Amino acid sequence: MTAAANGDWRIFRGDGVPRSVAMPAAPPWRRFRTPGRTPSPLPYLIAQEHADIVNAALHLRRPLLVTGPAGTGKSSLARAIAHELSLGEVLRWPVNSRSSVQDALYRYDAIGRLRETTLSRDRGEPEPSIGTFVRLGPLGTALAPHDTPRALLVDEMDKGDVDLPNDLLTVFEEGFFEITELARLPEEMAEVQVLTADHRGTVTVRRGQVQCTEFPVVVITSNGERDFPPAFLRRCIRLDLPMPDEERLRAIVAAHLGPEILAEADDLLQAFLRRRAPGELATDQLLNAVFLRAGGVDLDADGLLDAVLHQLTGTV
Repeated sequence: MTAAANGDWRIFRGDGVPRSVAMPAAPPWRRFRTPGRTPSPLPYLIAQEHADIVNAALHLRRPLLVTGPAGTGKSSLARAIAHELSLGEVLRWPVNSRSSVQDALYRYDAIGRLRETTLSRDRGEPEPSIGTFVRLGPLGTALAPHDTPRALLVDEMDKGDVDLPNDLLTVFEEGFFEITELARLPEEMAEVQVLTADHRGTVTVRRGQVQCTEFPVVVITSNGERDFPPAFLRRCIRLDLPMPDEERLRAIVAAHLGPEILAEADDLLQAFLRRRAPGELATDQLLNAVFLRAGGVDLDADGLLDAVLHQLTGTV
C-alpha cells in the first residue's frame, strides 16, 4: 500500500517543519521533455466526422479554424496531426493583444547588429553576417521552404487585435513574405542564412524573398470570444469541437490513465457532468481529479473537489 493510500498524501503540511520528501509522480500531461528528445505524444481521441474535416483542410491546403469550449482539445489537435503525419515539432504562435503578423514572420535586431559590427571593426575582424540578426518567427518558419510541410498552431486567435485576421489573409493566400532588410542588400549578398524559430538551425533566403514550397498545416484555435471577418472565414475550414459526452469522457480517461481506473472514478465523472451543466469545466479538470484519486488523495476532503473542479467563468 502506498503512502498516499495510508492517508499520507499530504507532502505539504503547513506546519513550518522542514522535511525531505519524495515527490509523487507527475501526471502524464505534466511531464516535461528533456532537451533534444521528442516527448511521447499523449492520446488524442477524435470523432470520425471531425477527422474528416481535418482531412478536408489538409487536401485543400487551407488553415483549419478550430472552435469550441475550453478543454475540448483544440490546441492538442495540432500536435496530434503533426505526430500522426510525422511533421516534426509543432511551431506555436500564442496570440495576445500585442501580437502582429510582422513579429510572427520575422524579427530583425538592428541594435544588436550595429553593436556587433562596431566591435568587430574595432577588433579588426570581419563583420558578422546580417543573417545572424534575423530570426524567423513561428509563421515565418512555417512558410520557409521545406520538403514536407511544417505544422503551425496559431493559439487563441480571438485574443489578438481586431485587424489581425485581415493581416493574415495575404500571407495565407500567397504563402509568401519579404524580409525588407535582406531585399535591400547588394547582389553579392543575395543569399543569406537566417535563424529559425525552432532553433534547429538556419534556412537560406535569397533576395529577401521567402516562399513556401508546401503550405504548412495551420491549426487556428478560437474560444469564440468574438467574430472573425467573412473574408478570413472564407479562407479557412471550420471545425467546431463539442464538449465530450459521458461515453467519450470515459474513453478519454481510459486512454490517459488506463481502463482499470474507470472503476474508481465513476463518482468523479458524475460530479463532473453535474457541475458542467451550470458552468464551464474542462476535460483536463476531470483528468486531474481522477489522477489524484488514483494516487490515494482524499478528494472528499473539504473544498478539495471544489478546487479541482472549479468553474472557468465568473469571478475568482
